[in-house]
Amino acid sequence: MEFLFEYGLFFAKAATIVIAVAIVAGLIAGAAIKQKPEKGQLDFKSISNQLDDVTDYAREMVLGKADLKKLAKEQKKEQKAKAKNQESLPRLFVIDFNGSMDANEVDHLREEVTAILCIANEKDEVLVKIESGGGVVHGYGLGASQLQRIKDKNIPLVAAVDKVAASGGYMMACVADKVLAAPYAIIGSIGVIAQLPNFNKLLKNNHIEFEQHTAGNFKRTLTVFGENTDEGREKFREELGEVHEMFKHHVGSNRQDVDIDKVATGEHWYGQQAKTLALVDEITTSDDYLMQSNESRDIFAVKYSLKKSVAEKFGIAGATVLEKTLMRVWSRASTWFK
Repeated sequence: MEFLFEYGLFFAKAATIVIAVAIVAGLIAGAAIKQKPEKGQLDFKSISNQLDDVTDYAREMVLGKADLKKLAKEQKKEQKAKAKNQESLPRLFVIDFNGSMDANEVDHLREEVTAILCIANEKDEVLVKIESGGGVVHGYGLGASQLQRIKDKNIPLVAAVDKVAASGGYMMACVADKVLAAPYAIIGSIGVIAQLPNFNKLLKNNHIEFEQHTAGNFKRTLTVFGENTDEGREKFREELGEVHEMFKHHVGSNRQDVDIDKVATGEHWYGQQAKTLALVDEITTSDDYLMQSNESRDIFAVKYSLKKSVAEKFGIAGATVLEKTLMRVWSRASTWFK
């Protein structure tokens, strides 16, 4: 009877815990469903402070006590001179753009550019670090337009390419007043490509009919399942050619020293080759440019990010609580049945 009593007590406690966990999980799920649309937040982080901290730490590790004392005196003099001057340094705002095929990152870029334009003036500067192999025309076209907003306000704009800015990536980079590239960064690919499979013969061989109805001769030039025509193919190529001409005009108007017919072949080049072709202005990395700028500017990284949802915030915490609860139940059960 004592065994049955303890077993019943254990079962009741275990059931209570399971029900409590289920209720908590339900509340989290309900909150996730009822939550408002995701909202983003802007972060301004001082890169200058980070660079100064790294410099100070490196000096502490390397320099002797005498050299550190001497350096400390020099820094105090510099700080007093800045305080007397009472003039704030011009600022350098840094944006990171890592673009994907669908260019959805442009949504964040819009917010970052707007925030900068709210506080920047003509003495400041914007550095956009671009890494992208390109993607959809309308997405990267909007990205280039966002960078153009900075130039329209007469704020100097610099683009830095450490790895790749090809096709749509270069469409954005060439807007800048100055384009920097690492020695082996991939630059160019000023061309347009479109491709799609066609399953029409496969459908016919399996006696499957496909119907598509349009109003307008060229509402759909090529199709995946229907039978494509020479007329449709010709129209499709014509449209690609028109986009290519727009791309060439965009690059030519922003990089007037470029021989556009020579570079608009769809080829890509590495940094030094791109400099020879006037696609970039200087061979350097974004890291070197930031270190150099830190001597005369206050540098801030600007980043827009979406807030985590309720489910995301509590997901890990909920899993941890559940794990601890189950471990506690197992521990008690082991104790009771010894």
